[in-house]
Amino acid sequence: MHELILLRHAEAEPPEKAKDDRSRTLTEHGKREARDTAKWFAEHHIEYDRILCSPAVRTKETAMLALTHGKPQFVEEIYDATPGDLMAVLDKHHGVGRVVLVGHNPGIEQLVALLVDGRSDDYRGMPPGGVARLTLQKKGSIEPGIAKLEAFWSPSFKESKAS
Repeated sequence: MHELILLRHAEAEPPEKAKDDRSRTLTEHGKREARDTAKWFAEHHIEYDRILCSPAVRTKETAMLALTHGKPQFVEEIYDATPGDLMAVLDKHHGVGRVVLVGHNPGIEQLVALLVDGRSDDYRGMPPGGVARLTLQKKGSIEPGIAKLEAFWSPSFKESKAS
């Protein structure tokens, strides 16, 4: 894998409105966020070879609205995952060129910090619908500190920030 795109699900309904956490759906605002993410991908000519997605309803909806080509693979281990869990999932796909992983906080935001800075205890946050585009500097297994943050974007500020 030479490129990894981490996408946090868009805004979901509050937990008390769903029968369980996995069944939480996107709000109308969240659906707009996901469609804005699709526009950002198109404007920046973001391509990907594989989509790995948590099986929760809100991540499925985000993937469907934000990622306009390709069929997501639903991976149970992404739901409620730690950065280590996510690294193990990604290791299974190391031969794929560009991967999008659609998941949840705090695992997603901690994974960004771990891959870029080599530690996950000082993460800065990943807003709903946020995207972190990473270039991996080394082939093989996913390890702390091997990535360069190429872009970070969120529908909440609708502008790209490159490092």
